[in-house]
Amino acid sequence: MTIAQWLIFFLLIQVIHFIGTWKLYQKAGRKSWEAAVPVYNAVVLMKIINRPWWWVILLFIPIVNLIMFPVVWVETLRSFGKKSTLDTILSVVTFGLYVAYVNYMCDVTYRENRSLKPETEAGEFVSSVLFAVVVATVIHTYAIQPYTIPTSSLEKTLLVGDFLFVSKFHYGARTPMTTVALPMVHDTIPVAGKKSYSVKPSLPYFRLPGFQKIKHNDIVVFNWPVDTIYKFNDIQKRPAVFKPIDKKTNYVKRAVGLPGEDISVKDGVVYINDKELQLNDRAKVQYSYLIETDGNLDLRSALTKMNVTDFVSYVENMPGTIYFQALTNDDINYLKTFSSVKNIIKSPDMANLFGYNYPKGYIFPHDKADWTETNLGPIHIPAKEETIVLTPDNISMYKRVIGVYEGRDLQIKDDGIYIDGVKTDKYTFQQNYYFMMGDNRNNSEDSRMWGFVPEDHIVGKPVFVWMSLDPSIPWSKALDKIRWNRMFITVNGNGEQRSYFPYFLILVVGWGGYSFYKKRKDKKNSEY
Repeated sequence: MTIAQWLIFFLLIQVIHFIGTWKLYQKAGRKSWEAAVPVYNAVVLMKIINRPWWWVILLFIPIVNLIMFPVVWVETLRSFGKKSTLDTILSVVTFGLYVAYVNYMCDVTYRENRSLKPETEAGEFVSSVLFAVVVATVIHTYAIQPYTIPTSSLEKTLLVGDFLFVSKFHYGARTPMTTVALPMVHDTIPVAGKKSYSVKPSLPYFRLPGFQKIKHNDIVVFNWPVDTIYKFNDIQKRPAVFKPIDKKTNYVKRAVGLPGEDISVKDGVVYINDKELQLNDRAKVQYSYLIETDGNLDLRSALTKMNVTDFVSYVENMPGTIYFQALTNDDINYLKTFSSVKNIIKSPDMANLFGYNYPKGYIFPHDKADWTETNLGPIHIPAKEETIVLTPDNISMYKRVIGVYEGRDLQIKDDGIYIDGVKTDKYTFQQNYYFMMGDNRNNSEDSRMWGFVPEDHIVGKPVFVWMSLDPSIPWSKALDKIRWNRMFITVNGNGEQRSYFPYFLILVVGWGGYSFYKKRKDKKNSEY
């Protein structure tokens, strides 16, 4: 929906509110016109139902307001003596229209300064749950979101089974674009497997101010730009679907290219503006290698001790040789210490090794026959308000940006390029774009396959791992399944990763001890 459409919708809601509540405002000692003034009418209503003024703010927060509107309907009815279970049900199932019925058809009396404490245990429980859901939704949407690492594309830095907390406020919290959705659920309802949101109505993209910008080497969580799968890991079972930006699958990769830069990949090494990208010391970039032995060394066992498990297979017609996809320089140096290792060859990519061609259009921008995952570019990354000249050679890089991410009508005809029906050879970009890659360079689906990540797809910045579970260990060995050395480690930055879990335990024990002491002291004082 456009801003104008939302304004019309908002004014329509105000008219409905006035028609359905003006008599109740009068019975509460207010003026009938106060029910007609946008925003002010909500402030007055909070006074009528004896609730704090800041509830008005919650009514304008997407997703949270889906919870708050029914609460306000119920509280309004209870303020006029309509507190039965049937009244509560009717207010919810009629989407608040039952309030209008009471407004015209019932002789009700305003209950001034009524008690806000629920009159039953069930009511107390429901109130507590609603409050918890509202708080959790606000935190999840605007501050911190939990995230799980599902793949090995950032192996060594982030492991499969890591549970992250992702900061929304580092780059600025993005307000929800999807306005009707289950709180704290992404694109699919758990267990039921059904879509958790409605595509319409929707809000335009808006981001609150952040306190830092994305930098080289930042690990970033973002919505997968080309996502049309119904559910992650369910790509073969469902037809493709259109998804709002904020309901696309969450991905986590490393930012290697920033707006306005030229990026190239040569033999797997990233170059920015013709200079090799300098990685921080936490970046554990891995490449694929052929490891040839004399047959007396169990490579898998040797590398498993270094947490290397990402191998493909033995190579046919090359006895004793294994193709590995995720070896760092440290791993290679370790293997060189074994006398059984005869040869180590850095493989350019899986396709060249096993002698097959990439699927047509596999490597971005999908029309360069000689580009591979380890050799591509140069590619210019668009920056906001940057104007570029469009040519037959570069239009393939930007046609999705212009036509999909920026919503322009792009047509490529025999006589030239048309944008919004006007022939042109220039375009000015409306937002920033990024180039994201995984550290597991030969086993990562990233910008090399599907191109740029728009700024409006950025979710946040992982800050620390709060739990890490080894998927290869069964739950019957729960203590071994937990990677204790990864509990409460920071994600981005330089320096050796260290666990802050002991400090967390000290804080928890200290707080528990203080609370116990204070409770005992208060109880003792109350006896005197």
